[in-house]
Amino acid sequence: MNYSGIATLCVALSLSVVGFSASAGEKSSEVSVLTEQVTAKSDLAKLKAEIQALENSWATADNARNSVAVAAFYADDAVSLSNNKPMVVGKAAIKKDIEANMAKRAKGSTVSYDVLDVFGNENTVTEVGKSTFKDETGKVTSTGKYMAVWEKRNGKYVCIRDIYNDDLKEK
Repeated sequence: MNYSGIATLCVALSLSVVGFSASAGEKSSEVSVLTEQVTAKSDLAKLKAEIQALENSWATADNARNSVAVAAFYADDAVSLSNNKPMVVGKAAIKKDIEANMAKRAKGSTVSYDVLDVFGNENTVTEVGKSTFKDETGKVTSTGKYMAVWEKRNGKYVCIRDIYNDDLKEK
């Protein structure tokens, strides 16, 4: 074999080693990305369960017609975008709105909140959910949907923004 043949062989071997190294590096980064995705999904599942627990407590307070307990879920600087109303700004104004809504609800009626999706991180979580209102017999009287932004303050989640509206009633 002459020198040019040996040189060609060396170049070919070098390229295959470089190609193999790049391939191994790509696989390593793919594994890293997959690990991050699995971790993110498990973190979101944990956050979803935590937010659902908050919503269950919210519903308990709401069904007891306890406006003080419901208002406690809100931050002092919260903003609520109610159905067919102007924005309600601040916990005191939100509490007044809650009281007015509770006064209008039929005796024995209940509400439940189901968290459909969450995104964000352990400090700020955006929730998408649905609400179901039932009469005293358990018959569904209306449904709706909402989004809430929760922020962790002093180790506890508080609602800083929410928006909701009712679904169109079937005729």
